[in-house]
Amino acid sequence: MFIVNLTYVVPLEQIDAHMNEHMKFLNHYYRTNTFVASGRKVPRTGGIILVLAKSNAEVEAIMAKDPFCIHKLAEFTITEFLTSQAHPDLKKLLAKK
Repeated sequence: MFIVNLTYVVPLEQIDAHMNEHMKFLNHYYRTNTFVASGRKVPRTGGIILVLAKSNAEVEAIMAKDPFCIHKLAEFTITEFLTSQAHPDLKKLLAKK
């Protein structure tokens, strides 16, 4: 599993102008069971996405399609981690990847 940490690099007005496109991007990867969870940071300086993928390169390729990244509105870092414990419902999703 991977954690994508998005950090906004432009004012929130520009982020909001591209939010619908970003939501379409997120929803696409939820439908493919690639994204597990996502949301805004508090305070609103960016967001977090939990991603099921086989490699860091796969996550980078996915994030290259994010409108926030395409339009250079946000930068991101990727952290891989091994899930040693998980809620039973999440274990079912993890077994699919």
